[in-house]
Formats: sequence, C-alpha cells, structure tokens
Amino acid sequence: MKQTRFSQSKPLSQSDSQATVIEVNHLSVRIGHKPVLTDINLTLHAGEVTALLGPNGAGKSTLLKSLCQEVEAETGRIKVHGQAIDSWDRQQLAKSLAVLPQHASLTFPFKVSQVVEMGLYPLTLSQLQGQQLIDNQLDKLDLTALKDRSYPTLSGGEKQRVQLARVLTQLAQSDKPAILFLDEPTSALDLAQQHRVLKLAKSLAHESNYAVVVVLHDLNQASRYADRLIILQQGKVVSDGVPAAALTPETIRQVWKYDPIVVMEPGQQTPLLF
Repeated sequence: MKQTRFSQSKPLSQSDSQATVIEVNHLSVRIGHKPVLTDINLTLHAGEVTALLGPNGAGKSTLLKSLCQEVEAETGRIKVHGQAIDSWDRQQLAKSLAVLPQHASLTFPFKVSQVVEMGLYPLTLSQLQGQQLIDNQLDKLDLTALKDRSYPTLSGGEKQRVQLARVLTQLAQSDKPAILFLDEPTSALDLAQQHRVLKLAKSLAHESNYAVVVVLHDLNQASRYADRLIILQQGKVVSDGVPAAALTPETIRQVWKYDPIVVMEPGQQTPLLF
C-alpha cells in the first residue's frame, strides 16, 4: 500500500479519543402518517464502530438518514461536534461527515479514478496531493487494477467499493474526528470483500479515531466488528451496548422472533449466533 500523509484524517490528540461526535435528543420521524422513529436519544463517540441492527422496517436506515439530514425529523435535535447540524456550513460539514448509501446511482461513463476524485470536492489540496490521496484510497480498497475501468461496467460489489473510496477521500482532511455512515455496505459484496470492508471500518475507528456508524443485517458480523450495537424494533431502541450485553438470546427472540444458539468465540467476548 502506498503511504502518504493524506491517506487518513490527520493524527488526533488523546483528548479526541472517545470524544462525543453526535448527540441525538428526542428524535422522532414520521413518513406520511406512519411513525418510523420514536423518541430516539443517543450519543455517538469517536474511536468506535456502532452497528445499527433490527429487522426490516425497524428504522435503521431512517435513523442513519436522519443523522445526515436526508430525512426530516418531526421533533428532536441533532448536534454534530457540539453544533446543531442545521447550522453547519455544508462544505465544512462535508469534510467531517460522509455517507456511503446502500445504492449509489451513477450512469455516466466516468472512470473509477474519476468517481473517487469526486471526494476531493470539499478539500484544499494541490493536484499532486489529490492524486496521491486517490491512489492511496484505490489501493486501500483493492481497486488499483480497476482505476481506468468505466464505472457503469463494474459489478455491484465493485461499485460499492469505489463509492467507499470516494467517501474516504472526502474525509481525508477532517480537522475533527471524522464521522462515517455506512448503510448496508456489505450487501453487494462477496464474503471476502465483506470482511475486508468491515475490517477497514474497524481500523478507521481504532487507529484513526473515526466514528463509524454502520447498518447491518448479519448479526455475527456486527458482533465481530462493532464495538457497540444499537438494536431497533418498530422505531425504538430496545438494546444498546457492547455485543455480549446487547445481543442476548432474549433480545434476539423479542426482536427477530428467532430462538438462537449462542456461543462465545474462544478467547473473545464475542457472541456467535446459530
């Protein structure tokens, strides 16, 4: 992997570790007449991977979209780095917060490298620095061999990795702990690439002090890679904590209507579900 000083957010002080990056107070969302989220209260921290879990329709993606203002809240308040999210300058916020959607629609025949280059928009880099950063992100996501390919010709999984390289480029100059939202990032990936992406998410949190919030359906992957699990049911938080505490057999039965076999991974405090 190529190493440049632009490959990740700049080193952060010890005081930034575990810093509060997002505060959510009494957040409720309706879509039409249907309540989708009800009175959500959360504090999210730098240096952690937080997984949002729950069955279909629980409100996971709606919560993620609310945190980046893609969905309008009926009530409640969201602060990012201590400042009301709606008072941020959009370009400044884009340096600290990025979203990888579940599906990114792009039909123009851009090259892979040009799609990743879109992440440079909020940054202030020279042409050489920008190219170094793009090359590093392509390498990090195992995309170097595809950099001159036309984006629409890629598989779904390849497109997802390109879009992740784009959003990581966007966060490269954050002067605060960066915030990365991932909405079902493994849905189009094969098994090896699923683990590669989740390992990268964990590395970004633990080594570069990112706050990573990821929507997942695979409970074992969430248990293995996330530091904290927030479980939603019918728009409400029903469990919140480290995997061993949040993902109990009782909670799984309540939320997913499934009676699991739970074993602890040898030498770890990670529950494995069967």
